[in-house]
Amino acid sequence: MKTTLEIPEAVIRRAKARAAATGQTLTRLVTEALNEKLAKGGARRERPWMKFAGAFKGQRAESRRILERISAEFEAIEPENGA
Repeated sequence: MKTTLEIPEAVIRRAKARAAATGQTLTRLVTEALNEKLAKGGARRERPWMKFAGAFKGQRAESRRILERISAEFEAIEPENGA
């Protein structure tokens, strides 16, 4: 099946070079790359920043407590109802 895709020029150049270096056609290289990507199935997309942020997973309750405390302090300074 033929299709049209918009691929950044730098990426297509690298793909063409890789295909030539491995003796493949560009079609074959792209087909294999797509199959590899799709074979991963429902695997979660890796988010490198989560390696660090994930360490704070258990901190939601503490964050909520801090935000409530901040809100209470601001309310004491300047009540919302304007009184």
